[in-house]
Amino acid sequence: MKLAICNEMFEDWGIEDVFLCAAELGYDAVELAPFTLAESVVDISQTERDRIRKAAETAKVEIAGLHWLLVSPKGLHVNHPDAEIREKTRDYFLALIACCADLDGKIMVIGSPNERNILDPLTPEQAWSYAQETFTACAEFAQERDVILCMEPLTSEATNFINTPTAAVEMVRAVDNPNFQIILDVTSTAAENLDMPTQIREYAEHVAHFHTNDDNGYLPGSGNVDYPPIIEALKEINYTGYLSTEVFNFEPDPETIARQSIEFLQPLVR
Repeated sequence: MKLAICNEMFEDWGIEDVFLCAAELGYDAVELAPFTLAESVVDISQTERDRIRKAAETAKVEIAGLHWLLVSPKGLHVNHPDAEIREKTRDYFLALIACCADLDGKIMVIGSPNERNILDPLTPEQAWSYAQETFTACAEFAQERDVILCMEPLTSEATNFINTPTAAVEMVRAVDNPNFQIILDVTSTAAENLDMPTQIREYAEHVAHFHTNDDNGYLPGSGNVDYPPIIEALKEINYTGYLSTEVFNFEPDPETIARQSIEFLQPLVR
């Protein structure tokens, strides 16, 4: 397993400094939120993509991939009642996949709760069909670019669409593409009162990415989640992907959060 850190908590840092900090602390990779780089990935030139990729190489860390995909630009929605908005979202997803591949990233996390909510007048079945259509088209391009799209089950407080690993795997099987899998997130799974080791074992063949945090939305080890059984379950299924720390509270500062997180996780994964 490789340890990664998400970059959005480094709010005012240059991306080169984020890579260097992660490397100094012992991380293998950094996971990028596109909105921290530009309003739209379309605006990130090939020259800038090359610069970011080379900065990671210089720091000797990998770019794990992208998450918080649809925060910007505004107006995107994977299962919107309006076909034009769905098409716009699909096209932006394709641009995200191209950017991820240009950065040598391998993973894209489909979270973005607001941009997948079931909207009136759609039924859940209609919303599902529209999302499946969007994800199927995107998965085909992701396969061409060697990027894995990861459906993220999120708490029902955040979204009304795909709240459990069971539902995420149902979408994976509907899309039926090896480059469309799931991510498990500790905070979301705890919020839905699900046992994470059980979810890991049950859906082992589809787990392509993993977000480490705690039931309080903060860094791993800071809440009530029992982590050793989680790591043991990941070892049991021979998970070799990223354990990527994503927090929703940026206090006291990103370097402290990153340091405390890796100090907690390293002994467990050895």
